[in-house]
Amino acid sequence: MTQPAFSTDLSRLIHPRSIALVGASERPQSIGGRTLSNLLDHSKIDGELYLVNPTRSELRGHRCWPSIASLPQTPDVVVIAVPASGVIAVMEECAARRVPFAIILTSGFGEAGAEGERAQARLKEIAEQAGMRIYGPNCPGLTNVNQRLGMTFSPSFPHDLVKGPIGLATQGGGLGRNVMQAMERGIGIGLWASTGNEVDLQVADFIHYMATAPDIKVIVTLLEGIKDGPRFLAALQCAADNGKPVIALKVGKSEYGQRAAQSHTASLTGSAEVNSAVFRQYGVIEVDDIDELVDTAWLFARAMPGEREAIGVYCSSGGTTALTADAVGTAGLTLAEFAPETTALLRSKLPDYAAINNPVDTTAAVLSDADLIESTLGAVAADPNTGCVVTPIALDYGETTIRMAQTIIAAQKRVRSPIVPIWMSDRMGEGYRMLVEAGFAPPRSVGKAIAAIRRWTEWGRWHRSAAGRPSRRLPAAVPAVQGEVRSLSELQAKALLAKAGIPLLPVAVARTREEARRIADGMGYPVVAKIASPDILHKSDIGGVRVGAADGAQVELAWDDIMASAKHHKPDAAIDGLLIEKMAPGGGVELMAGVTRDPVFGHVMTFGLGGVYVEILRDVTRRLLPLSPEDAASMVREMRCFPVLDGARGRPLADVAALERLLLGVSEFVTANAARIEEMDLNPIWVGARGEGALPLDAVIVERGAA
Repeated sequence: MTQPAFSTDLSRLIHPRSIALVGASERPQSIGGRTLSNLLDHSKIDGELYLVNPTRSELRGHRCWPSIASLPQTPDVVVIAVPASGVIAVMEECAARRVPFAIILTSGFGEAGAEGERAQARLKEIAEQAGMRIYGPNCPGLTNVNQRLGMTFSPSFPHDLVKGPIGLATQGGGLGRNVMQAMERGIGIGLWASTGNEVDLQVADFIHYMATAPDIKVIVTLLEGIKDGPRFLAALQCAADNGKPVIALKVGKSEYGQRAAQSHTASLTGSAEVNSAVFRQYGVIEVDDIDELVDTAWLFARAMPGEREAIGVYCSSGGTTALTADAVGTAGLTLAEFAPETTALLRSKLPDYAAINNPVDTTAAVLSDADLIESTLGAVAADPNTGCVVTPIALDYGETTIRMAQTIIAAQKRVRSPIVPIWMSDRMGEGYRMLVEAGFAPPRSVGKAIAAIRRWTEWGRWHRSAAGRPSRRLPAAVPAVQGEVRSLSELQAKALLAKAGIPLLPVAVARTREEARRIADGMGYPVVAKIASPDILHKSDIGGVRVGAADGAQVELAWDDIMASAKHHKPDAAIDGLLIEKMAPGGGVELMAGVTRDPVFGHVMTFGLGGVYVEILRDVTRRLLPLSPEDAASMVREMRCFPVLDGARGRPLADVAALERLLLGVSEFVTANAARIEEMDLNPIWVGARGEGALPLDAVIVERGAA
């Protein structure tokens, strides 16, 4: 495993040798009382536990200390469970003792208005001056299930103690606990960090920790907002480098959700499209709901995807078999074609009327013979062409379903490919409980199971494609230059692009009608004439473009028409003249590339179908800059219109290689000027046939500060 390049050592927080609880209480329903109960009654603490309460000399037979200052040693972690008005004083004591970590359970800070924000800023200031790290405030605490340690006030802690290979990092406590309670389905979650207001430590820090933690195999995160984009990306890159899947549920995708998330955590939520693009780029598996998150995470916990992707379906109900096969096809997955030896065994074992080709329908006639089911299910799961097997169970049928569960459990012990039983009935019978106890955590519908398998398969492809590649270049945290925002003229923008090595057609600005004709004569016809004005960005909207001027007379006519149209539509606009540009060759495809500055992650490129259709058809894809060559290639191929570039219906093959080089060149240009560039729009980009190149025909750059 690789060592994180940028992370905080959280080992003393997650595996503390000594803990102090400030606000320990005998009142069982108070935060201090619940936390005390979880630590004393339900945790296994290897080192010292110090109780701090200035009004008591002892609690439940344990000595109480009046303050942090009075403790005989400096604890690794101080858990603070006092009212908000007393937290700053406790933090000042912790700072004086050089406490490494403070967990602040108390609410009433950044989420509680201006006064709370000022208090939260003071907490951060105290910690930074002392080199102390803060977890919280306004959080339920930290739960290390694999070590049975609950530095939390949650009354659910004693009931959610199924150890396992999943690490969970959330901001909110309620949804996090909801995922924890998937333990009722047999899920094992080894560590849960719920970071609350994130005055210091963030979800990103715990993803980074889990990426190298030996007891964590799969990382799950629920995000309301991302405060520090580069920190978050470094954590994702560390997980990718160490081959650990990250499964994310990001709330705040709609305007309603964004408002709710901001009122809860005061975090930036970011654009849903940008977040999803970043997730794809770093191999994060994005899900849409808690059930999907749990089903997907547990499938990864059971087995990592291999090169075999095809699915086997094994069922005893004809309708359920067809339903499952439909779900496989709709998801874009493939049913396995069984090896001859598998088909021969199924033919010899199953009745003549059973369907032995994938999907397998044994019919209900075989359900009374557990040995028969086990041998045939085992053969399907062991087939060399099968990556996993789904076994939908449509109904609870008492003893019959119990035998089915027993055979699934027995068959799984003999094969490596995961068998995914689907419990479709609302009646949770003994068969379901047996599958849960055996660690299968059955999905509750065919659709949910197939969705989890699709994400499992796609991540396997991504991981294999990334193997052997160097780590992704992380974007630098570059603040924007301060100053007024201004739009460069098209000529200025193209001059910058040309200086950066981006290929362009010959272009110049004419100040007079006669100069326009001389420039066009020198370039050779046909040419394009466009209004040159810093005040007119969308030239075609005001009749400011003439395409295909074939001689000098048409250029002069274009001058007259364009100037008249500009004066009519934009009488106050400053006019620099007429931009004359060599016209692109005939044919080709019009695409576009735009760059915007995201407030969390930095510059993001949007690429897709261009010209006048970009806002109508919205056939676009996005990536965070800087791009890798693999990013550029995948952006081009993700578009729905890619077949047009790839020779569909007899069209010539487009110069895709030149297009990819152009995208990489734009990425490097923006990265080199990241502090200044706010926006950039190349639309249209002309892409010719193979060997003809890719050329921006129009360019807009919006920047801050001096040119």
